[in-house]
Amino acid sequence: MQTRKTRHLLKIFSGIAASVFLFSQCLEKKGKKEAENNVNNKRNQFAGGASCVGCHKSIYESHIKTAHFLTSAAATEKTIKGSFEPGSNAFVFNSRTSLIMEKRNDGLYQVHYDNGVEKKARRFDIVVGSATKGQTYLYWWKDSLFQLPLTYFTSVNAWCNSPGYAGRVIFGRPITSRCLECHTTYAYTPTPDSNVERFDHNILYGIDCEKCHGPAVQHVQYQKEHPDEKKGKFIINPATFSRQQSLDLCTLCHGGRLNKTKPSFEFETGDTLANYFTKDVHVTDTASIDVHGNQFGLLSASKCFQLSQMTCLTCHDPHKNEAGKIETFSSRCMSCHTKEHNNFCKMDKKIGASITQNCIDCHMPRQESKAVVFLEQGKDVPTSASMRNHFIKIYPDETEKILSAIRKIK
Repeated sequence: MQTRKTRHLLKIFSGIAASVFLFSQCLEKKGKKEAENNVNNKRNQFAGGASCVGCHKSIYESHIKTAHFLTSAAATEKTIKGSFEPGSNAFVFNSRTSLIMEKRNDGLYQVHYDNGVEKKARRFDIVVGSATKGQTYLYWWKDSLFQLPLTYFTSVNAWCNSPGYAGRVIFGRPITSRCLECHTTYAYTPTPDSNVERFDHNILYGIDCEKCHGPAVQHVQYQKEHPDEKKGKFIINPATFSRQQSLDLCTLCHGGRLNKTKPSFEFETGDTLANYFTKDVHVTDTASIDVHGNQFGLLSASKCFQLSQMTCLTCHDPHKNEAGKIETFSSRCMSCHTKEHNNFCKMDKKIGASITQNCIDCHMPRQESKAVVFLEQGKDVPTSASMRNHFIKIYPDETEKILSAIRKIK
């Protein structure tokens, strides 16, 4: 009798346990489904930068020429700057190994050959980089993205081994959502962050209008329905930001190695960055900050920054391509550094009137990056990319270079 009762109770408990398990699985699936729907709904809130043309034609046409806008794109013969022409489409590693850029019926490829035998071919799917310095390339493998082994560097106008590859053919470097967070406006990640993440293929390329102004579907719809409304509705105007809000928006991608505390793409313009990231505690001084990637870290250590209310927008117009316009940036320095303010450059008498046309090379010189290093074909020693240092200060060696050039002219 006791055995029969025990068996009966075991059946009841087993049934309850199974029911609880199935219920928890249903809740888990429902939670995942709701999370995916929320992210999908967020993607549907983006109208795309082209929707801005009707009301903001001149700003849009100027913006699409900037490095921000061009920082990512679908890979095509037009967007890829490297050559596919014979004689310029190969990178030879050694007598056995080479990579050839090839046009095939279904796309453009990087093809690995060993002793003339094809080992692996992967298609160019996404271009990353405006080609101001260079471009690197990504390929889709199912729903994940990986970097191709060859990169194009503008300074040498040639294919080079991608940074960090050091003379090796590697197709397996995964691209994370954090990479895309700084090189795209939006990319949907249907799974939690990991070393190899999955992405929806419907990516909003480039740092477009909505990266800084927020998703615009509601805004576009409202303004079309109310054409006489002069005040922009359902859109964010960064010009109204506090200093910290403005800095946080730029620091998202120009603040060095940030450690995520929440998933990528949750931070939105106007948010507080500290709610989504923590800073790299290992970076303690300007000497340890590379000139690539952490412009804010260098700028914030500068006296110009510390003794003023300047932000990145004090010097940079995000709507215009001002790359290389030294005189334009120098004029912005002169708006603060004047003889009336008693903070004008003390070298003005030695340098002369030309000092007003170029503060930048003296106080923000180009320096070699330790992070962006590429290997040219036929060379054993990698070459560093040269980038503008955002730590504003007096660089005696750079000043001497300019004075020496002036003495030669005289």
